[in-house]
Amino acid sequence: MVYRMDQGRASERLLTQRKGQKRQSERKGKIIVYTAATITIVATLAVTFFLTQRGLQSFFVSGINPLEFFTSANWNPSGADPSYGALAFIFGSLAVTLLSAIIVAPLGIGTAIFMTEIAPRWGKRILQPVIEILVGIPSVVYGYIGLTVLVPWIRDTFGGSGYSLIAGVVVVSVMILPTVTTLSADSLKSLPDGLRDSSYALGATRWQTIRRVLLPAAIPGLLTAVILGMARAIGEALAIQMVIGNTRIIPDSLLDPAATMTTIITLNMGHTTFGSAENNVLWTLGLLLMVMSYILVLTVRYLASRRKV
Repeated sequence: MVYRMDQGRASERLLTQRKGQKRQSERKGKIIVYTAATITIVATLAVTFFLTQRGLQSFFVSGINPLEFFTSANWNPSGADPSYGALAFIFGSLAVTLLSAIIVAPLGIGTAIFMTEIAPRWGKRILQPVIEILVGIPSVVYGYIGLTVLVPWIRDTFGGSGYSLIAGVVVVSVMILPTVTTLSADSLKSLPDGLRDSSYALGATRWQTIRRVLLPAAIPGLLTAVILGMARAIGEALAIQMVIGNTRIIPDSLLDPAATMTTIITLNMGHTTFGSAENNVLWTLGLLLMVMSYILVLTVRYLASRRKV
């Protein structure tokens, strides 16, 4: 009898000890998760605050006219009468981003549909590593290939210098294609199998199921893929810088050279004095890039919430 009581007490102590260990491990897990979330939030707020502070100094400290900055294409910071019109760079960034999205959206979504719904297993085994390799290639490699292959081809085929807006669009399109494809494929894979089974049970063909069932259901994820690809495109600098021409004028056609906000920042930031008017303007361009990225992210959230409703 005494042995059984001792055995029962030992079991209770063991259970209590295990519960204490579980609670302790849960506390550690919560601490790690909350710490990581806090660091992420603080880092985001810090970057936002720093860029905002530095970017607004061009207007409040250097006395640059905001209307001239956003509406003029006259960029001459080193002249006797300095001017800081950034319209040409803003136009170049928006043009590269929007045109590359128009090119990549059907290609990336189409490839994702083929990978998830049509391709046999051996096809998926081939496509997935190819896409992963494209994602891992550094941007400077894309830019160098564009510089040595694409620019001479444009020059020999259409004339001009070859450094052009279309060269930047093509290079960026190739760069963001793996991102859009991967995210689109993940969105399609996440759809419940019941959607496909129900559609086939009603007599729909594969293409009818894809067009009328799967694509409408995956629209939030597909939009997210395209807009995140645009976010990467608008922030790309080195690859575009190597092929776009880096001029200070608004291009009249796709074959004319252009410039983007990122290329101007990378070209000029190292040659400016910290706190000078030109340096502050470059920080303003960085702030504008951040605002555009925020707008893209908020657009994704808004479209996703509308789709849920």
